[in-house]
Amino acid sequence: MTDPYAIQPSALDQLPDRDPEETAEWQASLDAVAEAAGPHRAAYLMRRTLERAEGAGVALPKLLETDYVNTIPTSAEPAVDGDEEMEQRITAWNRWNAAAMVTRGSKYGVGGHIATFASAAWLYETGFNHFFRGKEGDGSGDQLYIQGHASPGIYARAFLDGRLNESHLDHFRRESGGNGLPSYPHPRRLPWLWEFPTVSMGLGPLSAIYQARFNRYLSARGIKDTSASHVWAFLGDGEMDEPESTAALALAAREGLDNLTFVINCNLQRLDGPVRANFKIVQELEAQFRGAGWNVVKTLWGTAWDELFQLDLTGALVRRLREVPDAQVQTYQTRDAAYIRQDFFGSDPALVEMAKLLSDAKILDCFHTSRGGHEARKVYAAYRAALAHKGAPTVILAQTVKGHTLGEGFASKNANHQMKKLTVDEFKAMRDLLELPVKDSDFVDGVVPYGHPGADSPEVRYLQERRAALGGPAPARRTHPLAPLPAPAEKAFAAFDKGSGSQSIATTMAFVRLVKDLVRDKETGKRWVPIVPDEARTFGMESLFPSLGIYSPKGQTYEPVDRDQLMYYKEAKNGQILNEGITEAGSMADFIAASTSYATHGEAMIPFYIFYSMFGWQRTADQMWQLGDQLGRGFLVGATAGRTTLTGEGLQHADGHTPVIAATNPASLTYDPAFAYEIAVVVREGLRRMYGEAKPGEDQNVFYYLTVYNEPMPQPAKPAGLGIDEGIVKGLYRFNTAESAGLSPVAGAPRIQLLGSGTAIHWALKAQKLLAEEWGVAADVWSATSWTELRRDALDADAALLRGEERVPYVRQALHGAEGPVLAVTDYMRQVPDQIAQWVEQDWSSLGADGFGLSDTRDGARRHFGVDAESVVVAALAQLARRGEVKATSVKEARERYGL
Repeated sequence: MTDPYAIQPSALDQLPDRDPEETAEWQASLDAVAEAAGPHRAAYLMRRTLERAEGAGVALPKLLETDYVNTIPTSAEPAVDGDEEMEQRITAWNRWNAAAMVTRGSKYGVGGHIATFASAAWLYETGFNHFFRGKEGDGSGDQLYIQGHASPGIYARAFLDGRLNESHLDHFRRESGGNGLPSYPHPRRLPWLWEFPTVSMGLGPLSAIYQARFNRYLSARGIKDTSASHVWAFLGDGEMDEPESTAALALAAREGLDNLTFVINCNLQRLDGPVRANFKIVQELEAQFRGAGWNVVKTLWGTAWDELFQLDLTGALVRRLREVPDAQVQTYQTRDAAYIRQDFFGSDPALVEMAKLLSDAKILDCFHTSRGGHEARKVYAAYRAALAHKGAPTVILAQTVKGHTLGEGFASKNANHQMKKLTVDEFKAMRDLLELPVKDSDFVDGVVPYGHPGADSPEVRYLQERRAALGGPAPARRTHPLAPLPAPAEKAFAAFDKGSGSQSIATTMAFVRLVKDLVRDKETGKRWVPIVPDEARTFGMESLFPSLGIYSPKGQTYEPVDRDQLMYYKEAKNGQILNEGITEAGSMADFIAASTSYATHGEAMIPFYIFYSMFGWQRTADQMWQLGDQLGRGFLVGATAGRTTLTGEGLQHADGHTPVIAATNPASLTYDPAFAYEIAVVVREGLRRMYGEAKPGEDQNVFYYLTVYNEPMPQPAKPAGLGIDEGIVKGLYRFNTAESAGLSPVAGAPRIQLLGSGTAIHWALKAQKLLAEEWGVAADVWSATSWTELRRDALDADAALLRGEERVPYVRQALHGAEGPVLAVTDYMRQVPDQIAQWVEQDWSSLGADGFGLSDTRDGARRHFGVDAESVVVAALAQLARRGEVKATSVKEARERYGL
């Protein structure tokens, strides 16, 4: 009996064979080649046949790996359109100054990285000389995501072209004096140069993909023609270990983003050692990108290898290159010719014979220096191929030597990431290698000099002419002089002033209703960018589907299952909504691209990204720092907020801390509105501040984080009186008093101030009533819309005091004279309200939902955390009892009455 588990059927066995005889002939031919010429020859023929089929459009699975050789052979390389000798001299100066800058800074102990740019110099210089479009030409230019550790080389080039001087270079990583350079690409610190912060590794490649996609989105919606813009992302092979680096590869291929090129510097080293010590990172990345649908161009070997490949008549050399692990390749970099002859060539008789034809100098040239990423012609060919390829993004895998040209003490050494300087002798050797006109006498007191051929030198003129032809300097960030966006009609905001009467509305729904009105605005409606991670129905946004459409570059190629319904799922090429699927990271990358469009493309866009609050700051806070670093503007909306409002979902969904995380970000203005009219006021103010007329000294480069709740409650009307809007914006206002609430406290009754934010204000209002009716205590209720803004204002007041200026914090002004102690309550951990405690002149106490969340009803969860109305009453009585204003027995009595 045949063992069914031993059968390994081919997928082709499921298909009928219309000509079994022909199939057998093909199989027999392959068997014959394998028998006569060996399995390696058979494999070679099969690969070439598959490549031919792929090129002819025959539908076959793609080869995931190709041989460990260059994709573009030397014979197919196009001529470089420029003066190669001149570019060699320019690159030599940039290599020198990058190393000098870091070395000179090392005496201050500020660090810096030398080896990365040394390996990647030609990857950048070739782009700057021939490909990267600047912002002074037509369109928006290209977007460059520079590898962070290569920043010294970018500064060196800006020094050569006159945008930086020696003082700037001497203040690398020393910014406090006002003339310094940030360690890495940082728009907030050097906003005229850097566009994209890239040193939280992995976020650069993710952002680059969504930037390329957002460029297409802008074109599809008729906002701006971005067809001439290309996104270039420069990455390290070690960086590709970060999951974010490869998280959106399929998206880029699926949407055919041929306006995107990844350039991965494969120097085979990460921070501590080899990237793939026992494997081959280039082959791994090739398979990963090809499998995702990308075009892959490998630029591995320099021209010195051409002779070796011509001698490889049996394929032994290619086989050996495929099998040698990366760590051994690094070892060859540091060993002599005899070792390489024995270890590399001695493994195969055919290679032994090949080595006899090679001099020691030839072997060392190949294994020590000759890499595809170090030759301008090969990099140029790869870039040309990337721009010529249509229908898919391209990744260029360029092999280099980390520490190239820095000397034997640096090249391929495991520790070179931590090596911050060269000795004078090493600089002199580097000078000789690069043929630079630097004299020994230029080294004064052992200090390496900066080198510059002169502002009117042929090198500088050539550099500037090349950049002028490509549209101006790069990298460069330009904030276009945009006219403030007109404010939307007041009607959209005023609609919430009257409240909802007896109708219960969650603040999440109130926000969505506001946005629905704002996107209809004739002036600014088209600039809204709704972003949602596959939870639109959760947040009540499905009504936007048919009216705005969901962006898809293919439109809608199917008939949706709910086509006959009013709120059907509508995809469109010019759709306004970005529904990203289940990816908070992708949605944040969308948000960053949209929020910085005012600078990248000169088009102000208004993104709002709505998400489960628990899965925002907790999961993607790193990107929110990136957003602040990149000077982004827009609205982040944490929905289903709070630790006790999302019934039944449990610990992983119960957000009790995102305002704490958000408070750590200086660019984030964090609000926890309780009522619909508060949301309207905050959004209106956000639009004014970020997109309208800024007040003197006001930073427009901020973003707003609003928490909204899924708990339907009657929405009250906005209280009458002056200063309500100001209080909402500043973070605190009195919602009512015991008297205005109609509770008629007796004269001389004990009084307490209840501060609540978000949904917690409803517990405070219920507690206000219980305190009056059952305990004879008068309570005033305050809405704390932003604990964080109150704290920041108070910190500013403290700083002003140190400067000799008298300023009273707003929270102290607002509560001044308020009778009795203060009790704050929140659906977040107590740390949220406690951040203002030191500036409150009254006795302070707080309640919050500290600890892990749990699955329960809202009432059950609130009782568990001790934040429900009854718990507020007991806490208030305890505070008053400590002051001797109520009997101590009242606290025990209340606790027993409410079953606490």
